Amino acid sequence: MPKQAFSHVTTWVFDLDNTLYPPHARLFDQIEVRMTDYVMNALGVDRPKANHLRKHYWAEYGTTLAGLMREHDVDPAPYLVDVHDISFAELEKDPHLAAQIKALPGRRIVYTNGTAPYAEQVLNARGLDGLFDAVYGVEHAGYLPKPERAAFEAVFKLDGVTTETAAMFEDDPRNLMAPHEMGMKTVHVAPDPHDADHIHHHTDDLPDFLSKLT
Repeated sequence: MPKQAFSHVTTWVFDLDNTLYPPHARLFDQIEVRMTDYVMNALGVDRPKANHLRKHYWAEYGTTLAGLMREHDVDPAPYLVDVHDISFAELEKDPHLAAQIKALPGRRIVYTNGTAPYAEQVLNARGLDGLFDAVYGVEHAGYLPKPERAAFEAVFKLDGVTTETAAMFEDDPRNLMAPHEMGMKTVHVAPDPHDADHIHHHTDDLPDFLSKLT
């Protein structure tokens, strides 16, 4: 039973995008347009080339930003402000999810490849503000992105996470590999399951899954 599998967990780590809100909100559609625009302006390339680089860097480095930093020495701070300047109108408050997160015993944190200020805006729009002990963004990992293990290690050291008694909730299967290696319980949150040894559980309904843990 899920509850027994999580009885040792004292720290609950949640990704943000497409994890604490459903994919159909499509916030990333807005972000991807802004990313492509930024790549066009920063590198002086046309839209098809910029769109190709955006996707290529995401696949190769974990985030588009990581590729821009490594390949083109792009300054991360203005990029992150620009690409997260989006509308949150599609997000709805979720009292059921809020209640289930609040009921989790122990420490609750958010760790996203976005920024902490962006995450706070999302949490507020979802009615999840005030439920987490800390919110961490890519800036807290020195701009290293998930899925790099060093990124997780930086954030978990900062927070004092004991990984053997922690669980990670993520929509991207790649981002569960390092947590699994570090001894965490892993939960893939997505419409469709992904069969892999580093994924312990899958759910397409996060509030329902969390309700079974308390």
